[in-house]
Amino acid sequence: MSGGPAGRRSPGEPEPWGGVSPFSIKTKLGALVVIAVLITTGLMMIAMRTATELRFITVFSMIATLLITQFVAHSLTAPLDDMNAVASAISHGDYTRRVRENRRDELGDLAQTINRMADDLEAQDRQRKELVANVSHELRTPIAGLRAVLENIVDGVSPADPETMRTALKQTERLGRLVETLLDLSRLDNGVVPLRRRRFEVWPYLSGVLKEANMAVPARAGIASGSGSHTRTDVHLHLDVSPPELTAHADPERIHQVVANLIDNAVKHSPPHGRVTVKARRGTLPESLELEVLDEGPGIPRSEWHRVFERFNRGGASASNGQGGDGGTGLGLAIARWAVDLHGGGIGVAESERGCRILVTLPGETSVQS
Repeated sequence: MSGGPAGRRSPGEPEPWGGVSPFSIKTKLGALVVIAVLITTGLMMIAMRTATELRFITVFSMIATLLITQFVAHSLTAPLDDMNAVASAISHGDYTRRVRENRRDELGDLAQTINRMADDLEAQDRQRKELVANVSHELRTPIAGLRAVLENIVDGVSPADPETMRTALKQTERLGRLVETLLDLSRLDNGVVPLRRRRFEVWPYLSGVLKEANMAVPARAGIASGSGSHTRTDVHLHLDVSPPELTAHADPERIHQVVANLIDNAVKHSPPHGRVTVKARRGTLPESLELEVLDEGPGIPRSEWHRVFERFNRGGASASNGQGGDGGTGLGLAIARWAVDLHGGGIGVAESERGCRILVTLPGETSVQS
């Protein structure tokens, strides 16, 4: 039996009938011609044996052929009308319409293609709306905070002392991070970011990334405390590089995006007083590198592993671990995957006894050149 729906061939399955499906339009049209010839021939033989006038035979054969042709033509044009109506609805922004997939010929394959296109367009439209909503939400908080600080200074409620200006600076820095995220998304779509690979030592490099993350946490906490969210200053970051002299050949700026986004995601989903561990090891291939970011949060169900790196996928673990707060724009992990893909590496969720473990593999200089 066929592994596909409605008797369709599975990928790799040998084509029947010498590559021509018994349900294809080509087969049906060929059968129509054969049937018309058989009807005409049969009626001619009957006329010769019964002395029936040729004109009656001609009329009967034409009527029979026209009826069969009309039946076949209707079976071909009816789904085309349906597809035309769906395509017209899609062109006007209605992505909920679908074509009935009740055929096993080329029109059935076309119906599947149109439905897949509609699914993709509906998903893109949903993502666009989510982007507008998420970015609007993310921008509103720092703008409101910055406006409040400046209004207090102008009205004389608060003096323009270093502490007040530091609060305004934090809000401005958050706006800058959001704009940088949107710029990364634009670069991702346009594919205009070149890789600047160089060799560097992993331990001091990752130490710098973790130091920046530790410095960013109090800033995020100060911003969050003004907007009613919980602080995450209790999460401890730990670095484990083996061997200590480990080196990597990659674009440091892009790898910084990967590690920083993974750490930020792990911190958001960590329990109170949790621990986030960043590990670096030699990979299985020559000069390759493996990076791990492991947290102690609730983890990710296996059924959701394939969606973790999709754009705008904000997840729901942050709310369940008692941290609540800001789920972000849902672009951090998508940008991390993009940066890893630029290197020709791989990123994904790996098995872990506790929490979530993200594994990144980067090819070495030898692998890239080959």
